[in-house]
Amino acid sequence: MHKVAIVTDSTSYLPKQLRDQYDIKMVPLNVIFEKESYQEEIELTVEDFYAQVREGDALPKTSQPAAGLFVELYEKLADEGYTDVIVITLSSEISGTYQSALTAETMVENIDVHVFDSEISCMPQGFFVLEAAKMANQGQAAKVIMSRMTLIRANGVPAYFMVDDLSHLHRGGRLNSAQFFVGNLLQVKPVLHFSDKKIVPFEKIRTRKKAIKRLFDLLHEDVESNDQVTISVIHANREAEAKEYAETLKQDFPNAEIIISYFGPVIGTHLGEGSIGLTWIKQ
Repeated sequence: MHKVAIVTDSTSYLPKQLRDQYDIKMVPLNVIFEKESYQEEIELTVEDFYAQVREGDALPKTSQPAAGLFVELYEKLADEGYTDVIVITLSSEISGTYQSALTAETMVENIDVHVFDSEISCMPQGFFVLEAAKMANQGQAAKVIMSRMTLIRANGVPAYFMVDDLSHLHRGGRLNSAQFFVGNLLQVKPVLHFSDKKIVPFEKIRTRKKAIKRLFDLLHEDVESNDQVTISVIHANREAEAKEYAETLKQDFPNAEIIISYFGPVIGTHLGEGSIGLTWIKQ
């Protein structure tokens, strides 16, 4: 009898109630402020993270989980009677988390480990995790779940992010000083997306209002109002704003499931406070 556990890393930023509901295990990435290291989602709240960034002169650093954390979790799951564990990580091109999970696989013998590179991050990664968890709860075998994950990845999960504060891209080395100055002067709000496993520019749009509208336009171009779809609004410390967008989406897409998620410390280090994202997956 197969018993399959589902594990994700912290950058899927699944709301805790969903992780609890579907019994999803989570391994945290790390955020390092000078000499202090914190496990996101465990030792550092989103609010505290953005407060520390506002007060500091330099961006924090981020790091992948140690392979030992995965080993510890794999062994614990084996002791609990699981025969298989599926680990769904953020893109292997933006973090070594995938490799850590693979390395840990070679260090355990009493459970079958299946590591899946989502090739994305944040709530789009969360969509993979939720689908896998639902299938595991239905008693599906690991190989069936992995096949489903591969199909979803091949079909693609649309995701677009509006960066509100150019200083994070500048401080992180993604904008030079001239680009930063001109971008601020013209109120440029870059829209980013995932391509070839990385977060890259999609469009540059002037003003926050127009950039947010562009996110919604991209959604409406792909999804009909009566489609069965799951849509997520992702925010960087802008919960009230995200809730307003969610209410609008409920009216525009009455058959949709709407989830509010967030950019936590690791991804927030690169995108910055005030960023907004939209992602969706058709059912």
